[in-house]
Amino acid sequence: MGGMDSSLLLSRLDNDFALLRAAVASADPTAKVPSCPGWTVADLAEHVAMVYLHKAECIRLGAFPESLPTVDPDPVKALDQTYATLTAQFAAHSPTDHAATWHEPDQTVGFWIRRMAQETVIHRVDAELAAGLPVSPIPQDLAMDGVDEVLKLFLGYGSTVWEDDFGTLLDSPDPRPVSVSTSHHAWTLSATSFGVEVSDAVTGFGGDALVSGEAGPLLLWLWNRADDGGVRLSGDPALLEQFHSLRTAATQ
Repeated sequence: MGGMDSSLLLSRLDNDFALLRAAVASADPTAKVPSCPGWTVADLAEHVAMVYLHKAECIRLGAFPESLPTVDPDPVKALDQTYATLTAQFAAHSPTDHAATWHEPDQTVGFWIRRMAQETVIHRVDAELAAGLPVSPIPQDLAMDGVDEVLKLFLGYGSTVWEDDFGTLLDSPDPRPVSVSTSHHAWTLSATSFGVEVSDAVTGFGGDALVSGEAGPLLLWLWNRADDGGVRLSGDPALLEQFHSLRTAATQ
């Protein structure tokens, strides 16, 4: 599937940052984040702030930074300051400009625009859960793009370059295809000893196992932010278990 336009991703990023900020501001900084065991709201805010700083430096320097400054201990101030730093870099560059990224085929600012939009929507959900707020809907276009990113980049590409993260899962994998499907798009995945092969599919009925659902619930499930209440699993149980293990390794 084609990627979202960078200007639309930036708009989605702004919206989700505002929701993230509001949730953090309304929560006790010591409140636990149920979707991130061991983290408090303050930890979550610091993590997001440091991620924003790191990506801003990857763009500014055109290389990975050797160190980063500390962020403000106040969670809301840390988010405000670092988001301003990040978006200033986005505004100063074209999406096609060079930036250092972990995805070798795409060393552009546009890669980080997409990645930060997806990073922010997931952590916005974390913050809303921690604050006891209703989880705001994820726009369908952003959710579809997020599912595509998890499958192709974190699972497909990641399984070829972060082999240690996958342990022995790909030593002797079951190569039968798994279909992942929403009402608007489908993907086919096959595990091999060289990594997980991911391709776009016409329908979600070409595999020996099927994972399906609307894009928003499916995205949260892939990131281990929801149970399978909004996701349907069918087909061979052993193949579904292998897929579960692989996607957990890819998103840990």
